[in-house]
Amino acid sequence: MKYVVVSGGVLSGLGKGVTASSIGVLLKSAGLRVTSIKIDPYLNSDAGTMSPFEHGEVFVLDDGGEVDLDLGNYERFLDINLGKDNNLTTGKIYSKVIEAERRGDYLGKTVQVIPHVTDAVQEWIEDVAHQPADGSDEIPDACIIELGGTVGDIESSPYIEALRQFQFRVGRENVTFVHVSLVPVMGPVGEQKTKPTQHTVKELRGLGITPDILVCRSTAPLNDETREKLAAFCHVPPQAVMSTHDVPNIYHVPLMLQEQGLCDILGVDCHSTSLLSDWKIMAHHLDTLSEEVHIAMVGKYTNLSDAYLSVIKSLQHAAMAVDRKLIIDWIEASHLETDWGDKNEHDTAWAQLKQADGVLVPGGFGDRGVEGKILAANYARTSNTPYLGICLGLQVATIEFCRNVLGLEGANSTEFDENAKTAAVVFMPEISKTHLGGTMRLGARPTLWQVDDCAIKRLYGEGESVDERHRHRYEVNPDLIERIEAAGLVFVGKDETGQRCEIFELEGHPYYIGVQYHPEFKSRPGRPSPPFLGLLKASTGQL
Repeated sequence: MKYVVVSGGVLSGLGKGVTASSIGVLLKSAGLRVTSIKIDPYLNSDAGTMSPFEHGEVFVLDDGGEVDLDLGNYERFLDINLGKDNNLTTGKIYSKVIEAERRGDYLGKTVQVIPHVTDAVQEWIEDVAHQPADGSDEIPDACIIELGGTVGDIESSPYIEALRQFQFRVGRENVTFVHVSLVPVMGPVGEQKTKPTQHTVKELRGLGITPDILVCRSTAPLNDETREKLAAFCHVPPQAVMSTHDVPNIYHVPLMLQEQGLCDILGVDCHSTSLLSDWKIMAHHLDTLSEEVHIAMVGKYTNLSDAYLSVIKSLQHAAMAVDRKLIIDWIEASHLETDWGDKNEHDTAWAQLKQADGVLVPGGFGDRGVEGKILAANYARTSNTPYLGICLGLQVATIEFCRNVLGLEGANSTEFDENAKTAAVVFMPEISKTHLGGTMRLGARPTLWQVDDCAIKRLYGEGESVDERHRHRYEVNPDLIERIEAAGLVFVGKDETGQRCEIFELEGHPYYIGVQYHPEFKSRPGRPSPPFLGLLKASTGQL
């Protein structure tokens, strides 16, 4: 087993996740089976209860794991399916160590960070690295390990020490340390400054880890002088100083690293498969798209794109498939509401909605902006504008239909109004009302088709069912399904009991689809998610 450890310095948000994923692409292009692990030093057991403002989206895995969004990057880039154990948090490690202490596994010894916590980290990495991730039963050849945060954070210290020990546990020749750092460009002449990287590498070496490769983020390519200076002060050869400057899209990053000789440093032949040439075609194809398609994204975290990262990527995958340049028109849902105080914001939001080629209402929690989402669903339904509702997007469209087609005044979700006159959406009976973490309906579950033919079924292709990932506590009220379907909103997909509604399709509409699951989590470059592909096809007249 070969390991690549990716750490970061200076500041967060430099793109460690994309760097780790890109290295994985290069290893995979050499014919290796690749898996990955993300280490998050926070004390939370998982990302499930974290606010999108705090940590971006919560990415959901097949096994129901609620994890860091970087695992979404790994899955999309490497076309693998990871499990909850591929996201290692301090909460998980400390729970494991404390449980072992309670069982008496440490034979009465004082339990300490070294060796007990650091040993637990190493054992976790070795165990997870050997678990198949590509759909076969084959053990991976290589594991990419990304350490979250930045070197110097007090939370990261046990992991740095564990990884220092790990290089000797598995053999130094089997571990490559990659450090991602910042090279800021200063002044009118654009001088590239190396001091931040020098300092972070010095700190990392002081903790016992010497980077083999530097990946330097900058607005422009590193010049030779900068590269030589970094090599001299950071104890790496000049050819191991990689420049990851700004590019038109992230799919260029693996190509950029390969062109600078990273495959040679890793000792692999990146042209032993067609993956890299296919990747190059995809990256340049995205650059050349010029004809635009506008999708209105109606949500409540519109100033924070990371909150909808997988949705954005899924739209991009589908846009590439229909040869269109994707333009997302972000609309704050509450600005659509009739009582919104700022008239300019209200008018602008409605103008954007009406000019869009398609409308998407993503998942979410809480009642802020819900009435605006209901108005967006109403507009799409009545104007024949293509619509895709995901999770909450299905629920608000169902509420809108109950109010305005069935005439059920006061229809609502019990999430927003416990005493709703008509409970169109209700709390699922098996869900805990006292614990938030890990208690939703989570992970991959089958949805069975209820009809022989419909637009969304044709998009999915052959098969009697589809497997998609879920994350929700509320569902359409089963007592109303018969009335809703009789009026033309047909639940064409349901769970294995035939009671829980998973997919609806509106009769007589170009494309009005709602899904209770989250199809964005399984979309891949070159293999877009069917509901997203349908939205983009309908929005461009290609359905």
